[in-house]
Amino acid sequence: MSSPTPPSYKNKNWRASHEALKRRGSLTIWFDAEMTWEARPTGTRGRQRTYSDAAIQACLTMNVLFAMAPRQTTGFVESL
Repeated sequence: MSSPTPPSYKNKNWRASHEALKRRGSLTIWFDAEMTWEARPTGTRGRQRTYSDAAIQACLTMNVLFAMAPRQTTGFVESL
């Protein structure tokens, strides 16, 4: 006896399906208001930005907590 084949559905609204998948994987994180994510402008061209120690520590914590690669952590933090 073989198992019955499951019904197949055709997706007619890809935009809604994509948004539903985004919501399904959503994660809500609250941060302290004193934690600044935006680097202060240095006033000089070409210099790298310096971020607060709290922001760097939060990124490293998420990196370890979710076992992400460094580029994944960067994209994850930018999406917040």
